[in-house]
Amino acid sequence: MKPKHSSPWPARIGRGSAILAIGAGICLIAMVAVISLGVVMRYVVGNPLLGVNEIVQLIAVALAMLALPYATAAGAHVRVDLLDRHLGRWGRMFGDLSSRALSIIALVFLCRQAWRKAAEAQEFGDVTNMLELPLWPVYGAILLGMGLCVAVLAAEVAGLLLGWKRDDE
Repeated sequence: MKPKHSSPWPARIGRGSAILAIGAGICLIAMVAVISLGVVMRYVVGNPLLGVNEIVQLIAVALAMLALPYATAAGAHVRVDLLDRHLGRWGRMFGDLSSRALSIIALVFLCRQAWRKAAEAQEFGDVTNMLELPLWPVYGAILLGMGLCVAVLAAEVAGLLLGWKRDDE
């Protein structure tokens, strides 16, 4: 499924979000496999795997962050348009621009924090408690997903200002 834009979407952003979405799909498959293996080992074999919850938590973070840019580009986020009719064209434009601008500001701040945490985690060798898995790749996935989401939102701001129309509008 391609992002729902009839506008001249920047190709690199679209490809990047699709690649990360594939990564998110792989994370989902891995999560299902780990959970299934954990259930089988616990209830069938009687020998539970240690650290299953830890692995699932790390995969879940990567899954959500890698899927974020694609979901944003595809317009898949939940939105409520109760006031759209009453706001009119310019009110809706202002709302769309301001919501994307605020999202960009928040995500840029979070990207800075993720960058710092990834650098700290790598420098100090931060690992998980039980399995001692390195944490910097998780921060890297957060940074990658949110960074590309900023690019998607910036392209949407440009699209709004240039009059591009989304298919779902």
